[in-house]
Amino acid sequence: MTTQAPPDVIPALPGLGTTWYERGVRYWARRVWTAVLFFLVLAFICCIALRLYVGVPRSDLPPTVRTAWDWTQAIASGVAVVWGWMKQRRDHRRKLLAPPNPQQMWDAKRGDTRRAPGLARAAVLPLLIAAPVLPAIVAWGVGWFVAMLTVHEYPSEVGARLWLQGGTSRT
Repeated sequence: MTTQAPPDVIPALPGLGTTWYERGVRYWARRVWTAVLFFLVLAFICCIALRLYVGVPRSDLPPTVRTAWDWTQAIASGVAVVWGWMKQRRDHRRKLLAPPNPQQMWDAKRGDTRRAPGLARAAVLPLLIAAPVLPAIVAWGVGWFVAMLTVHEYPSEVGARLWLQGGTSRT
């Protein structure tokens, strides 16, 4: 079995840089730093979700109903974490079957960046309305993000590797 020699110069790709190719110390330091930042953001979001949950809707319930509601939320949150994890892993597997080339990855990232501020503003009111079930919603997000951060290789890296080797990535 012959292996292709790496190119002399690894191009710096938008959103990936150059560390993705050899996956050395700088690559893993970036992945760990990303995971730490996401962990801090998720911890902050979980704190806000719990504060909203403990607020008015829950405090108006009688003690026995409140206990049942808390247990229901705990079970729903456990199910939601697993559901978020499975959803992300299925999406990851699907994307690995047809990884994007660097231009497609950059276009998708740019599109997501443009839509994010509007979606964040539009989500404030529904978020407050969903406060009684917010722990389960946030648990789904935690499962999704943890699954995203713990993959061995991102589809964008696979697509970039295929593109660099002249293979067939999605066109």
